Formats: sequence, structure tokens, C-alpha cells
Amino acid sequence: MRFTGTDAYVATTDLTVAVNAAIVLERPLLVKGEPGTGKTVLAEEIARGLGAPLLTWNVKSTTKAQQGLYEYDAVSRLRDSQLGDPRVSDIGHYIRRGKLWEAFTAPERPVLLIDEIDKADIEFPNDLLTELDRMEFFVYETGQIVKAERRPIVIITSNNEKELPDAFLRRCFFHYIAFPDAQTLQAIVDVHYPGIKPRLVAEALKVFLAVRETPGLKKKPSTSELLDWLKLLVSENIDLETVRERDPRKLIPPLHGALLKNEQDVSLFEKLAFMMRREGRGG
Repeated sequence: MRFTGTDAYVATTDLTVAVNAAIVLERPLLVKGEPGTGKTVLAEEIARGLGAPLLTWNVKSTTKAQQGLYEYDAVSRLRDSQLGDPRVSDIGHYIRRGKLWEAFTAPERPVLLIDEIDKADIEFPNDLLTELDRMEFFVYETGQIVKAERRPIVIITSNNEKELPDAFLRRCFFHYIAFPDAQTLQAIVDVHYPGIKPRLVAEALKVFLAVRETPGLKKKPSTSELLDWLKLLVSENIDLETVRERDPRKLIPPLHGALLKNEQDVSLFEKLAFMMRREGRGG
């Protein structure tokens, strides 16, 4: 079972090596990188490339590790007991399976995506250590042990909002998705928009990379934002000369709302345009 990429996802050599190493070692693959660099999509494409089912656990700030195993709905059981429901005698009716339980008991070896693990409390990764190591857990209410029939391929993503514990990191295979270079960006565009106006794309890529390299930018635009911007440029029939514009009064790219996502960055470009006008470098 090896991942070689898919026709819808441009995977670099080092990324495919990391994925396959994690599969061989049967360890979770911890993927970090800027938001919008394709971490979540990677898990989806691994599942598609391997022909495996995908289970997704979207982590939030309120998520607890126990929810990935199971939850016991004591409130529903109490209500049913008050109503005389005969199901109350079987506590199993009130056990809600979590994504880890589903992954452990899946009929086929699945890909389990634990998405944005750094959003949760700092203890969240530590609380999963034993389960991810042993691939089993105990259900106290029923006395049963849930053990993985086959180890799922676990992909864990992080946007680096919080540092993850060392004990957790030791149990993972790590890969950082670096921001793509111009050649890889072109390949990504070709995959998503085959045959799109080549000259427009070439110029748009130059503008996009220049925006990313602007000093003082609070949020650099990501790959997904580049794709959105290109879609808008074509949809709105923006011509090549408009994208190529070097007039300092029009320094901000057309349809810049797809690239600049806060008022500080828009203000930064306006100030740069003002400085260029004042220094007489326009034209």
C-alpha cells in the first residue's frame, strides 16, 4: 500500500516519502504548514489514491479526546427511564461512537484525519497517546475493549497555533508542507484549471508571489487563495494588462479581496502606493 499522489493533487517527492514512511511505520503522520497549503486535502487524496474510506474528525477549541472514543448519553437514558422505555435496560443504546471507534472497527483499513489538532486544549494530544499507541481503549459503561482490527492510516494536521507535547511528537512521523515554489504553483494551477489562459496565469503568479514577499504583510495569501483569485480573474474577464499594471496608483492587485484578508494589509499596500507616488517612481 503506497501513495504516489493523484491526478487532482500535486504531491512533492518529499511529501510522498513522508506519507509512505508513516504507513510503513504505522505511526500517525503529523502535517504542518501554512493554512491553505493543502493539509486537509492531503488526507482526502491519500484515501482516494489508496482506495480507502476516509473518516474526518474536525477538532474545535471545545473538543475533548474522549469524544473521539465514545460519549455516554446519560441524560437520554435518564429521560427514557422516566418514560418507561424498555431500551433503558441496554446501556449500549446510549453509547455514541466517536471517530476513533469507527476507525478501529471499520471493515476496510481507513484513513483517519484528525484535523487541526492544535485548536484543542493542550492536554488533548496527551489524552490520545495511549489509544493511538495501543490502538485500543476500554468502554467503562459496558466493560468492553474496543481494539483496532487493522491500524488506520492516521493523518493529523496542525496550523501551529499551539506547541504540541514532546511525548506526542515522539509517536508521530512529521512533515512540514513548505509553501510551493513557482514551478509547483504552476503545476497546481494546471491540475485545477487545465487550459486556463497561460499568459494571464504567468503574470498573475508573478503578482501573487510579489504580494507574498511584501515586507510587513500580516497574512500572506495561500495556495487556495491563489486559485480563488485566478478563478475570479477569468470569470470577470480581467485582461493581462490590468494584472500587469505597474501604475503606483493601482498598486493593489485587481480583485484583491481574494488575496488580502484584513484591513491592515490593504492599508499597507495603500501606503506603499502613496510612497511610490511621492517618490515619483510611477509609470
